[in-house]
Amino acid sequence: MSRNEDRAARGTDLEKIRARYGLFAVIVSNLAIAAVAIVGVWQLDGDKGVIIGILTAAFTAVSSLTTAYLGIKAVSNTAQSIALGDGAARRHAETAPAAPAAPPAQGAS
Repeated sequence: MSRNEDRAARGTDLEKIRARYGLFAVIVSNLAIAAVAIVGVWQLDGDKGVIIGILTAAFTAVSSLTTAYLGIKAVSNTAQSIALGDGAARRHAETAPAAPAAPPAQGAS
């Protein structure tokens, strides 16, 4: 195995570890937010206005955290694929000259 292949394999392993622990952090954070919201709702004894506020804030925090993680992960994956050369092939295909168009058929005058 060459050095570049070895480096790519280590990079892939590192990226898998980062993804696994990043997802773990998001799940634990979402569970913590849900637990705090449940305890807060339980302690309020039916004050509906405040309960709605707590649940709305918890839902916003969970959805924002999850969306941020998925967005950062998508950008990271795209940047990694470009860095590994996938983007070079795509750029070459986009900049290749197109076949010349056939001249329009001339009709009878």
